Amino acid sequence: MAMNLSKVLVIGGTGYIGKYIVQGSAKSGHQTFALMREASLSDPVKGKIVQSFKDLGVTILNGDLSDKESLVKAIQHVDVVISTVGNSQILNQINIISAIKESGKHIKRFLPSEFGNDVDRTVAIGPAKTEFELKAEIRRVVEAEGVPYTYVINNCFDGYFLATLAQCESRLTSPPRDKVTIYGDGNTKAILNKEEDIAAYTMRAIDDPRTLNKTFFINPPKNIVSQNEIVALWESKIGKTLEKTYVSEEELLKKIPESPHPLDLLFALNHAIFVKGDQTCFTIDPSSGVEASQLFPDVKYTSVDEYLSQFV
Repeated sequence: MAMNLSKVLVIGGTGYIGKYIVQGSAKSGHQTFALMREASLSDPVKGKIVQSFKDLGVTILNGDLSDKESLVKAIQHVDVVISTVGNSQILNQINIISAIKESGKHIKRFLPSEFGNDVDRTVAIGPAKTEFELKAEIRRVVEAEGVPYTYVINNCFDGYFLATLAQCESRLTSPPRDKVTIYGDGNTKAILNKEEDIAAYTMRAIDDPRTLNKTFFINPPKNIVSQNEIVALWESKIGKTLEKTYVSEEELLKKIPESPHPLDLLFALNHAIFVKGDQTCFTIDPSSGVEASQLFPDVKYTSVDEYLSQFV
């Protein structure tokens, strides 16, 4: 089995979702490489992450998005390239695409840095729209260059949205136990996934022909919930009713331009996701998209209910 698994290069592996992708790749038996800048290796925090990768058997390659020669050299080791770079480097992925083209035709799949909403269907505004437009621009370059791809749409990270009950203005690391802000009427459905599950589904997708040149939606049925449902579930677990403040769409639209960065982006994301239904306002077109839990029903994902239980 392991003989047939693709060799994987992750670019941006010390970032938020990148850590999980590197770990998921190595733990699922893929020969895994991670491209790292020298600065990351010497950084005390990132250095610990890099060491954890090495402990899993990951090969660390020195390189940089701005150094095309290092990209070409790194890509020659692998069959699949996964980018998890942050927002500030989205357009720099053009260098990865160029390096893939230069390295030859052996690359079976490129996964650009998506890992959020479907940027071709979004109704986001403000800074969220700006971020999504950059990702869409990279999609068009991938397609124009004929690079085989999969776009991973995991919607919300549990660690960002579920662990905080989608609270923007407080730096929470666990759900609030007294007060909660609810956006809009709280009934719009969103999709929330645990980071390890995102990695698990992603690693299943990279070698599956059904996901080739498709958008890969991670929409497990138990994780499609409204903010009201999330709050009610949390209240039932702690045996307490939270004080609720509802923020109307009109109020939220005022907050976005008035707020400093990154709060403006968080408000814009919450507007798109929990007010406008950015993740659930469409059906998947089978000619261009597939759904993860249907393709891989054997993957045991963590439900919203199960995730919240860890905080009780």
